Amino acid sequence: MQKSEGRVILFQIPAAPQGIPVAFEGFYYGRANESLVALNIEKIERIRNQVIGKDWSKNIVPEATFDDLDGEAILKAREQFKLKHPTLKEEVDVWDDVTFLNKAKVTINGKITNTAILLLGKDESNHFVSPAIAQITWVLKDAPGGYEHFYTPFILTVEKALECIRNTRYSFMVDDNSLFPKEVTHYDKWVIRELLQNCVAHQDYSKSCRILVLEYNNKLIFQNAGGFIPDSVEEVIRHNSPQDYYRNPFLAQAMVNLNMIETVGSGIKKIFTIQKERLFPMPDYDISDESHTKVILCGKLIDVNYTDILYKHPELPLENVIALDKVQKKQPLSETETVRLRKLKFVKGRATSLQIVGNTESVNRVKSGSNVKTVPNKELKQKILELLKQQGSATRVDIEKLIMPYLPTELPIENKRKKISNIVSELSFKERQIVNTSSSTKNPVWKLVD
Repeated sequence: MQKSEGRVILFQIPAAPQGIPVAFEGFYYGRANESLVALNIEKIERIRNQVIGKDWSKNIVPEATFDDLDGEAILKAREQFKLKHPTLKEEVDVWDDVTFLNKAKVTINGKITNTAILLLGKDESNHFVSPAIAQITWVLKDAPGGYEHFYTPFILTVEKALECIRNTRYSFMVDDNSLFPKEVTHYDKWVIRELLQNCVAHQDYSKSCRILVLEYNNKLIFQNAGGFIPDSVEEVIRHNSPQDYYRNPFLAQAMVNLNMIETVGSGIKKIFTIQKERLFPMPDYDISDESHTKVILCGKLIDVNYTDILYKHPELPLENVIALDKVQKKQPLSETETVRLRKLKFVKGRATSLQIVGNTESVNRVKSGSNVKTVPNKELKQKILELLKQQGSATRVDIEKLIMPYLPTELPIENKRKKISNIVSELSFKERQIVNTSSSTKNPVWKLVD
């Protein structure tokens, strides 16, 4: 093409042919985040399978019949299908099991599929999918002997596996003007359910591996066999749309129809959004191992400055929250991420050792794993007096809930309780500002002295 400024040469690069990896000078290349790397075996096999149309989850199991499916699981499937498709609620009630499971795309023309066995098969029916292993294993890593195995039907046993997780209450302060801490559970129930269901949907069953849920103190790890199919988590969140390729498309669609996972392609973004709204750290997707995918979910706050920014800037886009989360976890950032955070004045320091710029008052209010000075006893006493003024009275539990978030996180719980007890004793016996109106010293009810 000839222009007045000179000659312009245009290159038109055709799309890669289906099922054939394209090499350059004998090497196959792929993209990992912002880097050009060697194409791994997982992606090469995925490209080759494009023309094969292989979907293990869609395979028919000739020997299996409807008698091999669990009746309770089918009832659960009907219930969830009606929640997902409310306009078909009346029709579902008159369908027989064959019609219903065909409509839900769990079976094909009345024939049992691998998907039907995984989601609805009786415990003794999972041999039909062998050599695949239809098993979820929960392991409590910080206690000896803590583990449990769960088998088919997954539509029921996934919930049982999640019940094993110690999801207790967690308190922290977010508002300078409030006397009371924010109380949530360590993990959002929808998030951990979606993460485990995603393991079921995207497991590479050809590898004969179990799905793992590893529970540590304040941390969960979900692991399934098979590499992470999208190029990066950031790409999934940015586009928020279905991928071009899924490992088990028939299984994934059935799980969507039975309300087990979000619409294909949107679940991951919703997980990150919920964590952001809870002011918690973002999930970490460990996709470095081509044979497995791990998701690490943190169940506690790491840096109070991160929490403070999320609380004061709810409009912050997810891409900036993810970058900020990398800073608090001391993970490397791209140059683009660093520039964005500096422009927002959320970070300081060198690129190799960035720190989140936080609210000094917030740092003094809550200590989160760093050597920060705690709140003075005088201020703690004043908070107790204000609580009694507002409520009229308070029990030992009420006062502990109020004061606990202001004490150092690494201090043992018994030491915290002893410190609170000493403060209350000073207010009562030394300063004569409060009095126990209960006849019990074990379960006191404190009020202000008239």
